[in-house]
Amino acid sequence: MAQVTVVSEVNGSVWKIVVKVGDSVSQDDPLLYVESMKMEIPVVAPQSGVVTELMVTEGHSLSEGDPVALLRT
Repeated sequence: MAQVTVVSEVNGSVWKIVVKVGDSVSQDDPLLYVESMKMEIPVVAPQSGVVTELMVTEGHSLSEGDPVALLRT
């Protein structure tokens, strides 16, 4: 089994986390939403797996490329 690091594609702040550790997700399922320029942008699972770690909390500031979660595939 491999670990996949999910990263933010935009600068902003974590608006809402919609998964928790242990959740199974499918490819393209939203994990959390980033508020950027008054828009809520989803950060999605790049592939199916299980969330093993969330590296951010709601309100956390992000830069493009920051890791937000780990998935076990």
